[in-house]
Order: sequence, then C-alpha cells, then structure tokens
Amino acid sequence: MAENQKKPLVTLSYAQTLDGSLTIRRGRPIGLSGPQSQRLTHRLRASHDAILIGIGTVLSDDPQLTVRLVKGKNPQPIILDSRLRIPLECQLLRRQDCKVWVACAVTAEETRQRRLLQRGVELIPLPRRGDRGLDLEKLLQELWQRGIESVMVEGGAKVLTSFLTERLADLAVITIVPRWLGGVNVISHQRASDQLPSLNHVRYEVFGRDVVVFGDLDWSER
Repeated sequence: MAENQKKPLVTLSYAQTLDGSLTIRRGRPIGLSGPQSQRLTHRLRASHDAILIGIGTVLSDDPQLTVRLVKGKNPQPIILDSRLRIPLECQLLRRQDCKVWVACAVTAEETRQRRLLQRGVELIPLPRRGDRGLDLEKLLQELWQRGIESVMVEGGAKVLTSFLTERLADLAVITIVPRWLGGVNVISHQRASDQLPSLNHVRYEVFGRDVVVFGDLDWSER
C-alpha cells in the first residue's frame, strides 16, 4: 500500500485443492503443497517483514513460521488470538531468535496476559469489530508504526476470509494442487459477498505438480 495510508503491504498465501479446499475439516491440518511450491512459500516468508496466522492454525498445526527450505531471514511471527488461547508450550513461544507478537482483544483475561508477558510475548490489544473479530485495520496501522512494511498472511480460513472481505489484502499467491478434497474452503458461504475481488496482473507458474497463481487484488470490476 502507499506510504501515506500507513499500512503494510499484505500478501495472502495459501495452498488449496482443485475444489478450493484448504483441509479436510477444521482443526485437522493436511499437507497439500509439493516440495517445489513449499520452497516458494519459504522464499515468500523470507521476503516479508512479518508472517501472520490465526490461533486455530497454532492449535492444530503448532507451526514454527521460520524460513527453513531456503536461505533468508525469519519474518516476525504474529498471531491473531482474541482470547489468548495460545499454549505456553507451543513451538512459537520456544523460539530464541525472536519473540512472538500476539494480537488479542482488549478484554482478554488478565491472568493469561500476565503469563504470556512473563514468557516474553509482546501483546497487541485491539478492539473487536462485532462478529468480525479483532479490528484488523487497526492492527495493520500498529504494525506499520512498528516498522513492518510487508505482512504475509498464511491462514487459516477465517483469517484469510477476514482480510478478503474487509479489503485489507493487496496481493495473492495461491498454490493449486492437483487433487480434490471436499473439505474446508477459504471463503464460507456465510461470508461470501459481492465485494470479493478478482485478480489483476495475473501470472501462472508450474512448480512440480502444483500450479501457483500470482496477482494483485482488484475490486474495480465489482
């Protein structure tokens, strides 16, 4: 985004099947990307200042959010966790290279806040936006003030949907794997609307068996 907007550039990056599924069912992660497209994902991580996921991905997958398959700097990990459910024993809290930032509701339980602060976690309290969860626009403004100029959003489905429906994403890098799954889609029918974007300046590249689509998010055709 332009500098006068005071928000970082936001890239949505995820893998899906031919029927648009991210996983079989919520809370059950499944590896979709092949090795070549996985390396692309890690190159993308290395090219962004921060990487953002929701608490559901932490609870189901316990990720590290580091750059491992290519050479490059680890992005700053950011977790959306309104009620501070992040486990104290998860891999993110054991990292030594940097401390995780956790965006939570201003009303999050104080005991949980104290425990995470004692572990070195940096909390970013945010207001809620009704049934849409945390105020993501305010989060992006706060990240910009902290020197974050680019954010890679990896999921899960609720987080990706929120960034799309609230028009807060700028770019998309979507890996399409050659299989059907019949599982959880990125956009739920309840959140789908006429305000969803198309892709502009589209490129398609093949990585092993996977096809990766690159493009700018564009709402002008709606």
